[in-house]
Amino acid sequence: MTTVNITTNKNTVTIDENNSSVITVATQGPQGATFSSSNTSLTDSGKVDKSVIYYDATAGQYKADSTWTTTSLVDGGNF
Repeated sequence: MTTVNITTNKNTVTIDENNSSVITVATQGPQGATFSSSNTSLTDSGKVDKSVIYYDATAGQYKADSTWTTTSLVDGGNF
């Protein structure tokens, strides 16, 4: 296996189609889109069926848990 280190900051990858090797490309930093533009996290470890995502200002994060569900909002929710 050949390892190639790229030390310049370029956003271009060129692949020779005549090369039958497997090519893997990785970059530093987060991969993919972030959850929010303010880098606020989402805690969903307590999620239940039909959880509604809400912002908890005390915790400083979005949550999806049993506190707010589609049922609690419809059946006697605090509007």
